[in-house]
Amino acid sequence: MPLHRRVPKRGFTNARFKKEFAEVNVGKLEAFDAGTIVTPEILLKHGMIKKVGDGVKVLGDGDLTKALTVRAHKFSAKAQERITGLGGKAEVLEG
Repeated sequence: MPLHRRVPKRGFTNARFKKEFAEVNVGKLEAFDAGTIVTPEILLKHGMIKKVGDGVKVLGDGDLTKALTVRAHKFSAKAQERITGLGGKAEVLEG
């Protein structure tokens, strides 16, 4: 039996390089006052996320009625549309 048939085959896994983002929905940002600058540190302080990990991603679920400046590492298209539609800003953080 040839060696390449005797050795067990194992597949490729990308688990070591996987990025873990803390996720927060736009509806949860309604708890802040209008004009507030929302950063990952503020979200952590208010208990909306447990840890920052590789970054914070804002998702578009829920309703927002206030203009906020949100600073996060990633935004979904729907979340960015909802934030900027009310006159707020969606700023992408580097790193």
